[in-house]
Amino acid sequence: MDMKIVFFGTGNYALSIIGALKKEFELTIFTTAKEKQDPLIKYCLENKISCLSFSSFLDKDIMNKLRKTKADLAVVVSFRWLLPKEILDLFPKGVLNVHPSLLPRYRGATPGQSAVLNNDKKTGVSIIKLDEKIDHGPILWQKEEEIQANDTAESLYLRLFKLAANSITDVIKRYLKGDLIPIAQDDKKATYVKTLTRKSVYIDPTKPPSPEILNRMIRAYYPWPGVWTRLHLSYGGQAKIVKFLPNKMIQVEGKKPISYKDFENGYPMVYNEFEKIFK
Repeated sequence: MDMKIVFFGTGNYALSIIGALKKEFELTIFTTAKEKQDPLIKYCLENKISCLSFSSFLDKDIMNKLRKTKADLAVVVSFRWLLPKEILDLFPKGVLNVHPSLLPRYRGATPGQSAVLNNDKKTGVSIIKLDEKIDHGPILWQKEEEIQANDTAESLYLRLFKLAANSITDVIKRYLKGDLIPIAQDDKKATYVKTLTRKSVYIDPTKPPSPEILNRMIRAYYPWPGVWTRLHLSYGGQAKIVKFLPNKMIQVEGKKPISYKDFENGYPMVYNEFEKIFK
């Protein structure tokens, strides 16, 4: 279709969606990423897609550039900010959002992490038409996906966004033709997820969660923010940050990841003292 689309997004998970859209539409990317080595910016440079980094919608230059695109539609994937009304109003056909959950369940920034942590057996991905509230707009399309026993948030997100990428151009075309009728979400069934910080995934080594819960936490919070603690690994030494990784791997601050068994061999006294963590 001869149509311009503005894309708002950040990070790896946006790439599959961009790849699908660029086959059908003219794209301009707006991102909060800054470094040229950021996966999204690097992809745009390699594929000659216009990509503009910015840090605030209050930037008049960015607003002018958005207006000059004269795009009818925008798509949002893994974007850090809620789009204000003045942005939503720039696009005559609206703004579509790809959200990795079966809305209205798990509105917010960490739906995949929450699904893994809660031991859900299935989740999914939704494409909605954005309004001014968080993940609140009417639903255009949804697809279910089973959660595997060894899924991390990362592996789950990659599958969910790939599912959306396989369908998004068809969804847009049907939506623009009027063949897809937006269906309002049932707010009574809405659930919300928390924003994560590094502090929120710290575990007290003297009071660790059960092995089952810890395993879910490790998978849910991989690769970011990552489950961690502090342990004294040598007599009189400073406590070191220790990260817990999937598949019973561990990483001591400043060192490469090793298996729990190798950690036991290297730090037997510490391992024995906090053995409950390593079950």
